[in-house]
Amino acid sequence: LQLEGYTGAYNSVQRYVKSWKAAKRVIKTAYIPLVFEPGDAYQFDWSEETVQIAGKVQKVKVAHFRLSHSRKFFLIAYLRESQEMLFDAHNKAFSFFGGLCRRGIYDNMKTAVTSIFVGKERLFNRRFLALMDHYLLEPVACSPAAGWEKGQVENQVDNVRDWIFRPRLKFSSLEALNTHLVEQCELITNERKHPDIKDKTIAEVFNDEAANLLALIHPFEAYKEVNVRVSSTCLINYDRNRYSVDCAYANKAVCVRAYADCIVVYADDKKIGEHPRQFGRDHTLF
Repeated sequence: LQLEGYTGAYNSVQRYVKSWKAAKRVIKTAYIPLVFEPGDAYQFDWSEETVQIAGKVQKVKVAHFRLSHSRKFFLIAYLRESQEMLFDAHNKAFSFFGGLCRRGIYDNMKTAVTSIFVGKERLFNRRFLALMDHYLLEPVACSPAAGWEKGQVENQVDNVRDWIFRPRLKFSSLEALNTHLVEQCELITNERKHPDIKDKTIAEVFNDEAANLLALIHPFEAYKEVNVRVSSTCLINYDRNRYSVDCAYANKAVCVRAYADCIVVYADDKKIGEHPRQFGRDHTLF
C-alpha cells in the first residue's frame, strides 16, 4: 500500500479491513428449536419411492406421519397422491397410533391448501377441512420454502429411504408392501433410541405419550366426490377407466365417490354401482 502512495498507519488498515469483513459477512439463517408436548402435534409429508410389485418396477407414493414428541412414525403406500388417498392415510395412521393429536403440520399441498395468504393464513380445501373437523384437529400449514417447520418428517423421508426402501422392495401386491411397512415402523421404533430422551427408545417414549392422545373416533368417510354422466352403454368414466352401473341410469347424471380401493356410484342417494378401484388407464369393469 505504501508503494501505491498510502501514508496512513498499519492499525488504520486493520480497522478498515475488520469493518469491511463485518459488512460483507454472510449472515446464516437462524432457526428456533421446536419443542412439542406429548400429544401436541404430528407432521405429515409425501415421498415417492421405487418398488417392484407383482414383477413390475413402478413408483409409489408413500404417506409419512410422525408424532412430534415421541417420534413414532407410520408409513402407507398408494399408487396416487390424490385426496382420497390422503384421507385414507389419515384414517389408517390414527388407527395405528391408537389416538389423535391436537394439531397436524403440513406443507402447502394442493389437496389441502387452496390459497396462501400473508403469514400463516390459509384457505384450506373444503373436503380437507371436513377431515380436520371430523377429528377435531387444527391444521397448521408451513411457511413457503420453510421445510424446517416440519423438519422431523422431512428428515424421516430421507432416513426411511435408506432404512426400508434400499435395496428395492419386491412384493406380490400393494397390500403386502403396506403390511411390510407397518412391521418396519414397529421394528425401527422398538430398536432406535429417542434423539432427546436418550435413555429410552422411541417406543418407550410413545408409551408415555399415548396417555395424552385424544380418544379415537369412527373413521372419516375417505372419498372424493365428483359428478359424471352415464354413457348410453351404461358406463361412467373416472380417472381414465370405465365402470358399469345400473342400466336404468343410462344418459343420466350420477355421483361418483372414489375411495382408495373402490369406486361407488350413487343416483339420488341410491347405490347403482360398486367396483374395485382400477389404476393405469383404459380398464373397463362390468
